[in-house]
Amino acid sequence: MQAVDYRLYHALNHFVLRHEWLADGWATFENWSVPALALATVALWAFARPGGKRKWKLACTSALFSAGLALLINQAIAKLIWERKRPFAAHPSAHVWGTRTHDASFPSDHASASFAIGFAVVMFDRMVGALFLAAALAIGVGRVFIGEHYPLDVAAGCLVGLAAALVVAKLGRPVIAWVVRVVERATDPVLAPLWRQRG
Repeated sequence: MQAVDYRLYHALNHFVLRHEWLADGWATFENWSVPALALATVALWAFARPGGKRKWKLACTSALFSAGLALLINQAIAKLIWERKRPFAAHPSAHVWGTRTHDASFPSDHASASFAIGFAVVMFDRMVGALFLAAALAIGVGRVFIGEHYPLDVAAGCLVGLAAALVVAKLGRPVIAWVVRVVERATDPVLAPLWRQRG
């Protein structure tokens, strides 16, 4: 499995090397994609009308908690199961168009957090969630394109993200609902005047 994983990585790495515009584009996208996804997640809360349905507030809160849980799961996997080196550390000939970080490669933190957000949002709003999942997929593919991760790292990140979202949105639903009720007491009075002006 690892041999196939490396062959896929190696083939894609050399393809991107022959198309520098693609490498530069993906590197720029990767720099801004995660902050943009986090901002979009928080924006779900702002787009929920104060006093109205809590669907997007629940989606926002579940997504943020899911991303945090996914990153904790990754740390446990790296310490207890498999601390895999980054591709460029194991294969010095690999080309990298991102930051050469040396934390564990498996699973991809970017992919895990992004997919956790996407799957959590899907559980509350399929149409909006599909957009978040599309962004997560682009982020995950980008991690391989810029040479930061093997394909298996991203695939594992997707599964970790799904597991984290299921735990938070399904098993942790009562806690999430309580957090939403507490936080909206502070945010609704601030957002309500903006909604009235909009209306």
